Amino acid sequence: MPSASPERERWNQKYRETPGAWLEPDPFLAWAFSEFIQPLFPGAGSALDLAGGAGRHSIWLAKQSWEITLIDVSETGVELARQNAGPLAPHIHCVIDDLTQFRASQTQFDVVMGFFYLERSIFPEIVKALCPGGLLLYKTYTTDQLKLPGGPKDASHLLAPGELLRLVTGMRVLHYRETVAERATAEIAARKEE
Repeated sequence: MPSASPERERWNQKYRETPGAWLEPDPFLAWAFSEFIQPLFPGAGSALDLAGGAGRHSIWLAKQSWEITLIDVSETGVELARQNAGPLAPHIHCVIDDLTQFRASQTQFDVVMGFFYLERSIFPEIVKALCPGGLLLYKTYTTDQLKLPGGPKDASHLLAPGELLRLVTGMRVLHYRETVAERATAEIAARKEE
C-alpha cells in the first residue's frame, strides 16, 4: 500500500465524515453511456475509473455488465467502493495508488473515465491506457468555479477555458461542453484513433 500523504489523509477524512455522499454517479455518465458507450461497445467491455473513490461511477457501469478497474489514493474510499458494490464487487478490481504517478500498463481499456480529478501530467498515459477505438469520458471543474461557492479553489485543480480539448489533442472529440451553473465544469467524450 502506498505511504501516507496529505492528499490521501484529506480524502480518507472526507470519506469517513460523509460516507453516504458518494453514491450517485454524475449524470454525464448515464448520458454518455447511451450516446457513445453502448453504441461503440454493445457487448460491454472493460473500463478504468481514475480517482474512483467510493465507486459511484464504477458501480453504475458494473450494473451494465462492465468489468472495471478503480484506482484511488484513499483506502477509505476504496473500502467504501467495495462495500457499496455489494454483489457487483467481483466486477470491480480496486487499486489503492497515487494517480500523480500513473503509468499505463500493458492492459488497455475500452473506456477510461475520470470525474472531478485533474492531474494534467498524466493525460498522455491516460490515452495510452485506452485500446484503439477506446473512449475517454472526462469531467471536472473549470476556473469559473472560483466565482461560485464550494468546489476546489486551488487553480492547479481547475481547467482553463478550452484546456480539456488541448489535453486530448490527437483524439476524435465526440462531445465537448463547458457549463457554469451550480458548478463550473468541462466535460468531454473523445475516441482514440483505431
